[in-house]
Amino acid sequence: MDAKAFLGMEPTHNPFRFNLPVRPGLATSSGFLFGGAALGAAVEALETVSGRPVVWATAQYLSYARTGSVVDLDVKIAVNGHNITQARVTGHVADQEIFTVNAATGQREMPGDGEFAARPFAPPPLECPVREPREGSDGSIHRYVEMRSVHARDDKTYLPDGVPQPSADGRSLVWARVRDLDQVSTMSLAIMGDWVPFGVSQALGVRGGGNSLDNTLRVVQLVPTDWVLLDIRIHAVRNGFGHGLVHQWAEDGTLLATASQSVIIRYRDASGNRVK
Repeated sequence: MDAKAFLGMEPTHNPFRFNLPVRPGLATSSGFLFGGAALGAAVEALETVSGRPVVWATAQYLSYARTGSVVDLDVKIAVNGHNITQARVTGHVADQEIFTVNAATGQREMPGDGEFAARPFAPPPLECPVREPREGSDGSIHRYVEMRSVHARDDKTYLPDGVPQPSADGRSLVWARVRDLDQVSTMSLAIMGDWVPFGVSQALGVRGGGNSLDNTLRVVQLVPTDWVLLDIRIHAVRNGFGHGLVHQWAEDGTLLATASQSVIIRYRDASGNRVK
């Protein structure tokens, strides 16, 4: 299955507009469009319209699109240069704006390549334990993202009364892949880049995570890989907000992309119900 088929994106008579029906498989367990899926749909639309690969894209989330609704994606080309297209996508349900994505697409052949981030050690994916989705996530996008833990807490490590147990470095490592996709794509990297809220829960040692305020994806290169290593680094949590990034690595050690976010912190109880 390719990215468009996974998303269920539908073209319209207008080549600059696409429809995105919000099915449960694209939604959170709370029943609204997952932020990474929104960004994934936007970059898919951008690459289709511009005919160029995404270099970076940043989403600002303004409201929620509930399951059963249809998000219209409108692409606006601001500047179309020789090598780079600057564009934006507005996602809206009827006249309510849900998110805005600003982005650049393009590719330039130049000497002087380099990769300077350090990939952490991780055993092969199939040697790592399966991480089961949390309770209450049946049918949501979390059922379509398969995960294996490298360095991550499970629910048994959280105290029942929700008292935080902060980690020493705010870092967690998991292997992940989006089920049913033929290959890794910019769209799937956008989905897996939206795992900073998971990292906040890991860093604080409490059940929960958060709602994304933004999501920025910077694509380095795409190479064939089944699994993607998510190196999640939380920089700080303060005043009810968390900030962090995700380095995304192929199985062969290639850096695929980086993603960064700020999130509104939410806590949940053992049953998945929001408590704060």
